[in-house]
Amino acid sequence: MPCTEVVVRGDSGFATPELYQTCAANGVFYLIRLKANRKLSQLAEDLIQIDDGQGWEKPETHYYATTYQANSWPVPRRIDIKSTRPAGELLFEHEYLVTNFTHLGAEAAFTLYRQRGEMENDIKVGFYFDKTDSSRFSANHARIILSVRAYNLVSFMKRLALPERHRGLQINTIRLWLFKIAGKLVHSGRKIQLKLSTYHVHQALFYQLLAKIQAIQWQGLAAQR
Repeated sequence: MPCTEVVVRGDSGFATPELYQTCAANGVFYLIRLKANRKLSQLAEDLIQIDDGQGWEKPETHYYATTYQANSWPVPRRIDIKSTRPAGELLFEHEYLVTNFTHLGAEAAFTLYRQRGEMENDIKVGFYFDKTDSSRFSANHARIILSVRAYNLVSFMKRLALPERHRGLQINTIRLWLFKIAGKLVHSGRKIQLKLSTYHVHQALFYQLLAKIQAIQWQGLAAQR
């Protein structure tokens, strides 16, 4: 059976003991942002160390991992803290995560949490998962299914057909480089040809991608025989 680690990442609106307990009961890792409060601020300030050679003219960022128990929590939990001081300032600004990623460092935890924003961009901008224009559930469901299939097709294309250096391209860049190409359909006696602009800046990448997709297609056909 496939083995996949599930990670729940959420903003402070999801910071509830019920969510932590549900994740723990199902063996799921979580990284949830916490709102600042007096106790957390004091905890973060106590971890900061400043010596006589402090360079106040340069910005600095520190990461800490400790334990904390809110009044609504039945048990203490791991807290990761990111403390940032802008250049020329005296005071630090703090960010907080509650997590059960005990084997992950605080800096790595914040890096993993920030990737949540990229996923939201894919959902909102890249494939329009958030568009629910109809008042009917079935219509919205069908639209989301189409968006999911589009997302999967592009993901497979990036992983299987694009050169490694281009696999990190965002969907909007892929659309601009490879999908939105000027061209025209030409009808002849027995053929219909699609002629693309010879001034297409990324035509070398386009034909490299096309050749790879065709190779995958032929491999699939050969396997079926």
